[in-house]
Amino acid sequence: MHVRKRLVFRPCTRILRDMDLTADQCYHAIKARDARFDGRFFIAVKTTGVYCRPVCPARTPLRKNVDFYACAAAAESAGFRPCLRCRPETSPGTPAWLGSSTTVSRALRLIHEGALDDGTVDSLADRLGIGARHLTRLFDEHLGTSPIAIAQTRRVHFARRLLNDSTMSITDVAFAAGFSSVRRFNSVFQATYGRAPSAMRRKRIAAKSDDGFRLRLTYRPPYEWGAIAGFLAARAIPGVEFADEHRYQRTVVLGDEAAVIEVCPVRDSNALEVSGPASAAAHSLLIAERVRRIFDLGADPTAIATHLLDDKSIGGSVSEAPGLRVPGAWDAFEVGVRAILGQQISVVAATTISGRLASKYGEQIPAADAFGLTHVFPAPERLVRARLTSIGLTKKRAATVSAFARAICANPMLLRGNGGLNTAVEALTAIPGIGPWTAQYIAMRALGEPDAFPAGDMVLQRAASTNSAALTEKELEKRSEQWRPWRAYAAMHLWRKYATTAQRASGG
Repeated sequence: MHVRKRLVFRPCTRILRDMDLTADQCYHAIKARDARFDGRFFIAVKTTGVYCRPVCPARTPLRKNVDFYACAAAAESAGFRPCLRCRPETSPGTPAWLGSSTTVSRALRLIHEGALDDGTVDSLADRLGIGARHLTRLFDEHLGTSPIAIAQTRRVHFARRLLNDSTMSITDVAFAAGFSSVRRFNSVFQATYGRAPSAMRRKRIAAKSDDGFRLRLTYRPPYEWGAIAGFLAARAIPGVEFADEHRYQRTVVLGDEAAVIEVCPVRDSNALEVSGPASAAAHSLLIAERVRRIFDLGADPTAIATHLLDDKSIGGSVSEAPGLRVPGAWDAFEVGVRAILGQQISVVAATTISGRLASKYGEQIPAADAFGLTHVFPAPERLVRARLTSIGLTKKRAATVSAFARAICANPMLLRGNGGLNTAVEALTAIPGIGPWTAQYIAMRALGEPDAFPAGDMVLQRAASTNSAALTEKELEKRSEQWRPWRAYAAMHLWRKYATTAQRASGG
């Protein structure tokens, strides 16, 4: 008779030493299966002897049966073995993800951004400073697959979404998803899903009268479109963005061309519709990823609202707007510059200066609609040596924008968010002129860090107070501990609470 060996685990005295979250906060994150915490910590299940990623599809174990570790190695040294379903040994931040000197990590990021859609493994390897054979060998060693296979998986899964959620023909879907031929697309799709693309397609959305590009992106309800649109409208860069209760528009660069895309809520559906010129279809994968980031479509609002609902400072706002999200960014550099321009001045003033900067240094495009969108936001290379004092910036603020642009030119990975919140804030505050408030705001909106929290914000300090006296930054930091790991969402509710209170006080 087989006798199961009794599992004996080491005491978990150093589990969270390198993390900035408590065990209970980690447990909230795994209940929501929030992918933004993948690689940040690992869950060790004492009843099975297995350790998992926060996004593991298995049933969530009871709190009393789990411990948390800051790295996979710590979990294994304590006696746990990796889960066969979520493969924690290959999650972000582990050796299987990082490879040699972060080469695999950088390659995966570039593939995710489309490096192999038009390029080759040779060109990808050149961007990483290594040979193609060595890159392929690293992928095989650490991930058990090839760069082409990962890119192909990304393409075929996105093609399925296009079949379901767009009006594009199967031929257009094949090329938009990055396949070199319809024949190759049909073959890979059949091998992956066991059926032809035509058999997978749902009833198509009724076509518009024009031949433009359209795509639907779904989300988990509820969703507070009005609040998100209002936030974006107040901060929209003149000439670059426009937002109101019906739509969000912005200029974008797609390949070598500039275009305008529009995002609208779909009536009686848990989805947003993205539209643009027909030429945008070739970049649908990029557009989908960026729009999902702007509108925070990957969040689980129910789990986040449940965590924040009972708080005396924000519970009322959570109850009124349970689907409030954290607005992200089409371009991380753009939001970073916008945050710097907003230091110690009003939102209106910062928006005005942002418009001047875009008008003077951004690429001009033909006016495409009635909302005055005429420029794309300038790339960092354009701002390194720009005379920014000519648009009304102080010398100090102009120097900070220039320093930020130089830092991004020198290290494009700085705004990728690979190392987590603390690493990102440390790197950003090392740039002259960027303090904790700016760094946290950039992490919150540009990097999508769900626990980022600009505690130095005076509006947050006032809104979080339960009496007439505003909290100090230190007091707010302490107060925010109970909102973790979703302090960015708490910040959104505090800003909403403050604006709503002011509007009601004015009789609006």
